[in-house]
Amino acid sequence: MRAKTFGKWARRMPAEWLPFADVASADLPLPRLLRLSLFKFTMGAITALMIGTLNRVMIVELGVAAWLVSLMLALPLLVAPFRAVTGYHSDTHRSAFGWKRVPFMWGGTLVQFFGLAIMPFALLVLSGQGAVPVPAWVGQGAAALAFLAVGAGLQTSQTAGLALATDQASDETRARVVALMYIMLLVGAVSGSVVFSLLLSDFSPQRLVQCVQGSALFVLVVNGSALWKQEPRNPQRVADMKAKAPPPFREVWKRFIENGRTRRFLWATFLGTMAFNMQDIILEPYGGEILKLGVGATSALSGVLAGGALLGFLLAGRMLSRDADPLRLAAYGALAGLPAFSAVVFSAPLDAAWLFRFGALGIGFGGGLFAVGTLYTAMRLEDSGFTALALGAWGAIQSTAAGLSMFFGGALRDVVTGLASSGALGAGMNTPSTGYSVVYHIEILLLFMTLVAIGPLVGRNAMNSSVSAKKASPQVSPPQNFGLSELSR
Repeated sequence: MRAKTFGKWARRMPAEWLPFADVASADLPLPRLLRLSLFKFTMGAITALMIGTLNRVMIVELGVAAWLVSLMLALPLLVAPFRAVTGYHSDTHRSAFGWKRVPFMWGGTLVQFFGLAIMPFALLVLSGQGAVPVPAWVGQGAAALAFLAVGAGLQTSQTAGLALATDQASDETRARVVALMYIMLLVGAVSGSVVFSLLLSDFSPQRLVQCVQGSALFVLVVNGSALWKQEPRNPQRVADMKAKAPPPFREVWKRFIENGRTRRFLWATFLGTMAFNMQDIILEPYGGEILKLGVGATSALSGVLAGGALLGFLLAGRMLSRDADPLRLAAYGALAGLPAFSAVVFSAPLDAAWLFRFGALGIGFGGGLFAVGTLYTAMRLEDSGFTALALGAWGAIQSTAAGLSMFFGGALRDVVTGLASSGALGAGMNTPSTGYSVVYHIEILLLFMTLVAIGPLVGRNAMNSSVSAKKASPQVSPPQNFGLSELSR
């Protein structure tokens, strides 16, 4: 009886009360859009597998050196700068069917499948647990190849997938499509973490092979479903490209990057991503070592961060659908990060775990606003037929900054803690929280630098007008305004 009553109440609920009820359009209905967003779901799941589950398994269960694990996890960054090149080739690809995005989405999926298929065997050989003894370089080379393949596949399929979503979404729904993509990424990461932790709770080498290769098959099937019948065949496009060859990459990239506002936007993206991601590697150790939180409490921090990011995604989608300036929204995200990081810093001297959790929630919220705002700007950055190139440039900057920030966050914490414990920084700095505090203060500094970089770009249609100016005049001087005052306009 209660189920029937709830069903009647749900059917009477106004559509605008439902999240993303208005995200669909005539050209991209909701079932097809949800299916397309599955490629972000698989990205979140595989990222959770590599950075979360395999990170711990390699160090604890397989006994691989921590520095070698960090190196393997950083290898996918080597292909991140090539996302702009991948985007350009997606924009100019000649397919017999006239497809632009689908070949690159499927090709990236196959490369990713290959990397995941060989990864468990490579890890077992790397740890010395292979059935046949082999030289150490064989295991290291096989593991490096596996991680590189997964990284290259992820970067390729994500660049083409985001470009396809941009092509299919209307101007009115594009903002909500961006927010939906990020939410699917978040859902995939959380779901993947839970599933992989359950599957590998009773660890064995055979279970590792089954889990990782099962995820390879999962990616192949789900991504294949995501791109099925998403891009219409357009043979006329191939005929047009044969009649007029596209300009070379060097020429397109030069025209794209020579605009001062574009360069400033990419710098703002780099600085903001660095600011929000340096804490990724040290947030849970900070709660455990400094605030004496238990394993369960520190593990729950991932959920707190995810909850804050989800709030940021939802708010960003709602504000952008009301024609808010995406760069102003990104700046609000950076502003939200300032009190959030301050709360984390002050939680140690105040011994306030609640303040620490509040700071973690704020970091997730600010990072969510910043990510959606910059991605939506990148989707509108290039309107001359090279959308994937612009998205590739944004993705390359973001991925590179995220990887570098996690490395420098952990390394800086270790260096400063070592100096403080040796007394080199003075007696007043000889505390366990010094290394963590320095990292958080640097993140606050990076947020201020982000606001300085993004301030002159804020303003209705600022980036769009720069594109028009770029077409009218190849040489556009950088903006003269420099500072935070632009945010109040």
